[in-house]
Amino acid sequence: MFDSLSERLGGIFDRLRGRGALTEIDVRAAMREVRVALLEADVALPVVKDFIEATTARAIGAEVIKSVTPGQMVVKIVNDSLIELLSGGEDIPPLKVNVTPPAVIMMVGLQGSGKTTSTAKLAGWLGTRERKKVLMASLDVARPAAQEQLRVLGEQAGIATLPIIAGQTPVQIAERARQSARLQGFDVVLLDTAGRLGVDEALMAEMAAIAGATNPDEILLVVDSLTGQDAVNVASAFKARVPLTGVILTRMDGDARGGAALSMRSVTGTPIRFAGTGEKLDALEAFDAARVAGRILGMGDIVGLVEKAAANFEAEQAEKMAEKLARGQFDMDDLRQQLAQMKKMGGLSGLAAMMPGMGAAKKAMDSGAINPKLLDRMEAIILSMTMKERTKPEILTAKRKIRIANGSGTTVQDVNKVLKMHQEMANAMKRLKKMGGMKGMMKMLAGMGGGMPGPEGGGAAADPGGAIDMGALGRMFGRPGMGSLPPGFNKFGRK
Repeated sequence: MFDSLSERLGGIFDRLRGRGALTEIDVRAAMREVRVALLEADVALPVVKDFIEATTARAIGAEVIKSVTPGQMVVKIVNDSLIELLSGGEDIPPLKVNVTPPAVIMMVGLQGSGKTTSTAKLAGWLGTRERKKVLMASLDVARPAAQEQLRVLGEQAGIATLPIIAGQTPVQIAERARQSARLQGFDVVLLDTAGRLGVDEALMAEMAAIAGATNPDEILLVVDSLTGQDAVNVASAFKARVPLTGVILTRMDGDARGGAALSMRSVTGTPIRFAGTGEKLDALEAFDAARVAGRILGMGDIVGLVEKAAANFEAEQAEKMAEKLARGQFDMDDLRQQLAQMKKMGGLSGLAAMMPGMGAAKKAMDSGAINPKLLDRMEAIILSMTMKERTKPEILTAKRKIRIANGSGTTVQDVNKVLKMHQEMANAMKRLKKMGGMKGMMKMLAGMGGGMPGPEGGGAAADPGGAIDMGALGRMFGRPGMGSLPPGFNKFGRK
């Protein structure tokens, strides 16, 4: 979502970093460019005005102008200002789910904003992250098949849904849901209310009646970030009639300009609690202002990357991997497991977006310079090997490589590049063992903010399950400070 804004701001700050000293004129000129970039990103004008005034006042202070690295200081100030803009200067409060059960959460919003899907996503999030037993109930009796849609999503996510009884009003369904949750021992009940194509009196009256009957602990507004500033207007209209406690922004992975997200907290005074980042039912993230600001400024999101890795690795598989690493072993099947895990975490583009200094690699993938299906091609090469060849790749003769290339639809050169990558990763794993195994790895993760220095100028780090080698991933993209790209590998990654 923030790619365009991030690119604009990156260009501005690159010019500042290149200056040995900054004057007040330099700072004000840069802030004017930032102002234009924010307006082009569809951020509300009053928000931009306040942001630029506050940021400029801090940036032209003596501590910046006289700083040893003034350009970096300006970037830090803008980063801090972005965090304050996104969070309102306050910590985002946790959901009120640790109350006398069942906690009641109302989901409200316009039709088509992704409310029903977000209900299922939030239910799954509460189940996995908060270990809560959740019951979902659809109160939408107007839209055809709305209740059936939630039931199907519940089956897919393994979340219980309230049985449908024809002829009941939304208030009656809400009261039945709360009573059923209490009797059946559910911790949380999610009420998916009806939406409309626009804000109208009937919609507001219905929501007020439901809120009055159930006294919800949370009322979350679901808005589509692709609607731009209209999303902010919708949030303001709902807040004027319903006591909102938070906002869920959907389609944050889309190509909107990001103005809604940057304006929402400031204009409505309501915190953004969650962000929908994809179509899958696990594509929901707790909103973190500092991490979003880091992505906007091209600083990456290492915390989010590690969380994704932790959420996707399997404990049994990680234990087996750890045992093999202890013996200094790393075969082609281990590499295949890493490739599969990378795909689960969003593929090369998703990983690049969260890693500091990888903006150029992500841009190359988005433009088609690097094939996003590179992982699939590498996996196909490994799957074309016999079990013995995967265990002992050193036995691969020229004849065997031709067979593997034919079987995977690639070339012998491609096979050689995968073998070279495997050898580099095997060496990295051996270095990891020398550094103290998983404990040493976790120490490295703690200092990953500005890069991941490793032995021999390379850099190796992995997720808590020992499955993702950041050094090898960096070499794949040719990131400075993380090792160079193997000869010809960039060609292998092209379409």
